Amino acid sequence: MTRTRLMTAVALAVVVVTFVVVLPRIADYGAVWEVVRQLEPAWIAVLLAAMLVNVVTYAPPWMLALPGLRFRQALPFTQASTALTYVAPGGGIVGMAGSFGLLRSWGFPSDAVARAVTITGVWNQLANLLLPVAAVFMLTAEAESGTVLTTLAIVGSSIFAVAVALLTLALWSARLARELGELVARVVNRVLGVVRRGPVRWGDESFARFRNETVALIRRRWWLLTIAAIVGNLAVFVILLLAIRAVGVGASELTWIEVFAGWSVARVIQLVPLTPGGLGPVEIGLTSVLVAFGGRNAEVVAAALVYRFLTIVPTLLLGLATIVAWRRLAPSETEQESEAKR
Repeated sequence: MTRTRLMTAVALAVVVVTFVVVLPRIADYGAVWEVVRQLEPAWIAVLLAAMLVNVVTYAPPWMLALPGLRFRQALPFTQASTALTYVAPGGGIVGMAGSFGLLRSWGFPSDAVARAVTITGVWNQLANLLLPVAAVFMLTAEAESGTVLTTLAIVGSSIFAVAVALLTLALWSARLARELGELVARVVNRVLGVVRRGPVRWGDESFARFRNETVALIRRRWWLLTIAAIVGNLAVFVILLLAIRAVGVGASELTWIEVFAGWSVARVIQLVPLTPGGLGPVEIGLTSVLVAFGGRNAEVVAAALVYRFLTIVPTLLLGLATIVAWRRLAPSETEQESEAKR
């Protein structure tokens, strides 16, 4: 309880400092509001359309990773699980735990849900880690690479390589999976013994079975999962790029590659579970990079706030509405079984 309160207090302090102290120093809110107020109706329509496309792209990765999950359930589910990351500190960890609990309440098997949570999480996080690498390559081609972005690219590529190596080792053989499962079960049981809880019911054979089914699913759908992850990330980037252009910042001030670089930094910052959805640090990182590249302060802050509003608020509202009507959206057993055979 004390730790939770401390995390909440720190997150609240970071958000307050960001929006009360830091952002007003980058651009006066009066000037920012004037920029937003002058948005043309055509641009507003384009931004709303991009927002809808972004919401839709949440569903395909989960449909691919969890056979039996249809689009009409996957779409509200992803909004609900993502909304959880916006209302509680913990970031992706909260989202993964929430995803597991929500899908289990619909009757999906624990191992299938765990596999889906693992695969979607790994694919998405690896994509985020590679974004700065792609940005550095593109900026280098334009002779604009910066120290901060290069550092993030090196760190991201290193973590990516380690993560891929660990994933490969875990999935390399059933024997290794059994040994890993036995080790994890032993460690978890010791921890549970300290808090006087019973031992876990899974072990080496569970890990081996989990590994076999995961490998089979990845072999069938890895390329679709990769495409879905790329499309989902690009849909978010397009909203930022459109917001930048909508507020009057043209390509002569900020090229799309520079905008992509700033966005890739923001995505990496969002991985740090300091505040819900990275609220605060993301805005600071994004605006700082784009202003450094030559964007006008008020316009950049306005675009960043519009971008964050369109990528957070709709999902938050849809997610909360979904949680209220959660039971009614559950897929039938027939739907789950028919999809699982595909």
